[in-house]
Amino acid sequence: MWSYIFGGRGKQKKELPKKAILDLREHIQLLSKKQSHLQTQIATQEQSARQFLSKGNKTMAKNALKRKKLFEGQLNKIDGQMDSLEQQLYSIENANLNLETMKAMKQGASAMKHIHAGLDVEKVDEAMDEIRDQVELGEEISEAISRPLYVGVADIDEDELDEELDMLAQEETAKKVAQPGAASPAAKVSLPSVPTGNLSEQAQANSNQGEGVVEDEDEDERALKELQAEMGL
Repeated sequence: MWSYIFGGRGKQKKELPKKAILDLREHIQLLSKKQSHLQTQIATQEQSARQFLSKGNKTMAKNALKRKKLFEGQLNKIDGQMDSLEQQLYSIENANLNLETMKAMKQGASAMKHIHAGLDVEKVDEAMDEIRDQVELGEEISEAISRPLYVGVADIDEDELDEELDMLAQEETAKKVAQPGAASPAAKVSLPSVPTGNLSEQAQANSNQGEGVVEDEDEDERALKELQAEMGL
């Protein structure tokens, strides 16, 4: 029962600012309607005074002005009341907004406190150190996996390989030169000599020389084939 009573009172306190704001707005609207009515009455009485004056009836014109003054007095009071109510409404709305803001901030602080309940700077530093260690371990594992499986391949000297390759190339060149009928790279091209003596004897000599050239060409072709076979071409 007591919890019901205190719970009800707490709910009433919570709803009180909202109710006050609604009541103030309704009363300001009511005073605004009254204000418009008095402004209309003041304009009407002033118009009546003008009409009575135009007809020469000063008594009725004076009475109209008296009623106008009464309405103006009421209007001034309503204007003052509206100013007070609007100022109070603004203050309550601002206070209620501050209250709701503080409630939201308290809830946020409570949530942050709950989140950070199991954390502190030392634990965070330890966790970050463990993460860094695992990242470094992963890098080392990745580097180890990426290494070649052939033992000793990484220790071979590239300059030594180039020298051995040059020696092989020189040996191949020497084999080509040593083949029968192969032309020497340093051989010079000689021009044919001018024929002298009997033409028939010269023709016979040329014929014999042509047969020798054909035989040399056959030997060169055979040597070339043998060289290709040795080189696996």
